[in-house]
Formats: sequence, C-alpha cells, structure tokens
Amino acid sequence: MRQILDIQKRLLPDLTDVLKKRYTILHHISSTGVVGRRALATHLELTERVLRAEVDFLKEQGLLITESSGMKLSDSGRKLLEDMEPIVKELLGLSYLEDTLRERFGLRQVIIVPGDSDQSELAKKELGRVGAAELRKYASKDDVVAVAGGSTLAEVANFLTPSAHMKGNLFVPARGGWGESVELQANSIASIMAKKTGGEYRLLHVPDHLGEEAYVSLMQDPNILEIVEVIRSARVVVHGIGDALVMARRRKSDPQTIGELVAEGALAEAFGYYFDKQGKVVHKMPTVGLRLEDIQASEVVIAVAGGKSKGEAIAAVMHFGHDDVLVTDEAAAVELMHYI
Repeated sequence: MRQILDIQKRLLPDLTDVLKKRYTILHHISSTGVVGRRALATHLELTERVLRAEVDFLKEQGLLITESSGMKLSDSGRKLLEDMEPIVKELLGLSYLEDTLRERFGLRQVIIVPGDSDQSELAKKELGRVGAAELRKYASKDDVVAVAGGSTLAEVANFLTPSAHMKGNLFVPARGGWGESVELQANSIASIMAKKTGGEYRLLHVPDHLGEEAYVSLMQDPNILEIVEVIRSARVVVHGIGDALVMARRRKSDPQTIGELVAEGALAEAFGYYFDKQGKVVHKMPTVGLRLEDIQASEVVIAVAGGKSKGEAIAAVMHFGHDDVLVTDEAAAVELMHYI
C-alpha cells in the first residue's frame, strides 16, 4: 500500500489533498456526533461554499445524514472512516512515526492521531477516543484500573461505552485530589469511567500534595490504607503527562521546590514524580496513591498525552521505560523524534 500511495502523491497530488479534506470532514463529524454546517466550516477553516460542495458530495455517496439538528455520519460513513484510517496514516507519514517511536522507546504499541491538541480541540478529542479504545483493548474482566487526572484523561472517560468484558472492572484514582477543577480530578474520572462501562469505582478522599508528617499520619488510617492497597494492586494504569514546571505551579509548589526542579533538570511530571531528559526520577512529592514500584508491577501502563509543547516531556517519561502503550498526536510525535 505504501508504494501505491507514494506513486499517487507524485502523479495525483490533487487527489491526495481531496482525500485528506474529505477524511477531515467525516472525522470531525464523527467526533462531534452531530454538527451544523456553519460550525463545521468555522472549525475546519473552510468557506461555506467549499464545505457545501463537499457535504453535498458526501451525502450523495450515502456517507452523511442531514437532520434538523445538523449532520451526522451514516453507518456507511462510519465504516468508510474506519477503512480510511490506515490510508490516511500512510499519507501523513504517521505509520512511519509510530513504527520508529515504538522501536526506539521499546513500547508495545504507539498510536498517533493527526493534528496538534495544543491547537485543536478535535485532536484532543481524538486522543480521548483512541485512548478509550486502547483501554477497552487491554482491560480484561475484573481488572483494577488506576487512572490519573487531567483534561486528556477526562476525554478518555467521555469516549468509553458499556462493555461486557469491562463490566466487572474496578476503577480507582491513581492519586489524591488537587487544586484543579473537580471534573478533571482522578476521583471524578474514575467514577465516570465506571459509570460509562458498567464497572465499579472507589474514591480516595485525600489531598494529593502532602507534607511528610501528614503523609505518615494518613497512611496509618485503616480506611485510607485499605483503598491505597487496592489502588496499588492495579493491573492497568492509564495516565497523562505534564510539563514539570507547569504541574509544579498548578500544585502551588513553593519557590524553593520550583528552584530545585529547575536545578535538577526536571522536564516531565507523571504520577507525582518528576523526570529529567534521561527518564531519571529527580524529584517526588509525598503522595497517597501509586508509587513507582506499583507502576513497574502493573501489567499494562497506557500514556495518553499530546501537543507540540509536551514533546520533550513525553520523551522524558518514555525514557523512564515503564509504559507499554503511548497514544499521542502528530505534533508531539514530530517533537519526540528529536529526543530518541
């Protein structure tokens, strides 16, 4: 297939552009469910005249259905979109990036979605959709699944659906809560994932950022200790990746701690641990939840993170070497190539 696509790029470049454009239209409608023509034109930065012509063509092919609330994909449109995905990945060079990053970082699987989630809400939603698909793929009956917080993991939760083999899963937060929006905290995401899949959930009602004395005291509480032991037994871990200094400031770390992170070369944060460019842990916060040894003992660790701005941070966590699956976007993947 790659050879055929290379020939097409050279002899019929206009056809390639048309294919990408129509794929993007179908893909956006798929991600939003139902969308109006004007909103779609604005999001895709197309004139309404150009979009109208494309939509009319797609309707004639039986790929779109128009309702009073907007446009949505037909069953044929959904099937075609699935069939087009590997072709579009080849056209965009994403298959090559996936293979290269998987090999260089020693991962089980790398999945790259088009776009830059720093700039495109569609790309971020696609990270969530693919992240949800990977979780369904690797989770098995009666698993304990530990999930972190953040906006990307919230998108993963939104795309989960009832699943027979996930019905008995127990979803737990990977760590305690912290000062961001309640809906982005690990507790909330664990409960949404459970409700979406028909599973169960347990919550951890403690702050994420603790002093040593508070940490020791909490870990002596039998109720806290019991849920923490469940969290640390997780077979599957799903997490995001943050920029070290951004995350430290969001956690209201004091100036001395931030200065230490800078001096130590911290680039990335995940699970409450801070990593340098070699993937070495240079700083950790006292946190009630998953520890590094628990992550290393988990059977499947899935990272879902994207955006050009996070390329170096994602590379740092991948160099740590305990993730099995990476779901990222095109912009982050291109940046990752500089750090392999």
